[in-house]
Amino acid sequence: MTPPPWIHPSALVDEGAQLGPGTKVWHFSHVCAGARIGADCSLGQGVFVGNDVLIGRGVKIQNNVSVYDAVTLEDEVFCGPSMVFTNVFNPRAAVVRKHDYRRTLVKRGASLGANCTVVCGHTIGAWAFIGAGAVVSRDVPDFALMAGVPARRIGWMSRHGERLSLPARAPEGQMLEAACPATGERYRLQGEALRLLDPAA
Repeated sequence: MTPPPWIHPSALVDEGAQLGPGTKVWHFSHVCAGARIGADCSLGQGVFVGNDVLIGRGVKIQNNVSVYDAVTLEDEVFCGPSMVFTNVFNPRAAVVRKHDYRRTLVKRGASLGANCTVVCGHTIGAWAFIGAGAVVSRDVPDFALMAGVPARRIGWMSRHGERLSLPARAPEGQMLEAACPATGERYRLQGEALRLLDPAA
């Protein structure tokens, strides 16, 4: 049987917040009343979760991450230490722009490296991998390996988190294939899109 949510005595979880079974909220974190968090998640030390936030199952949010309003994290997303989400594109302290929030979606299994920044209004594809310190300022395709400022695609990652032996894009009119070195799952690259050939495995 999955245990109920666990909340460290120093954490603040506002009345009305929904925490799934097995989820842990660690030291000095704050979860706002409207947040919805799935089962078996881990919120590290000093994590903030806003009201208009949806977090799926098995998500790991490391220390000092703020998940602001208008952010959705699907199942099994990893947020590295001190990575940053935004929700306003052109903030000014003297101008209220709460009605201008741009939504950010991080799809299943994606990893966001330590100290990376995700500029609001974009979608990060399933199983994508954002390198430490990268700045994401556009949509990211499934399985893409992104690095740099601004982030650019430098390769592809498997569901297991292994780099695939494929270029950033396939030559015109060609399809390239590679296998995950850890699991053997095979992937096919056509143009700038990668897909898993045996998703039922």
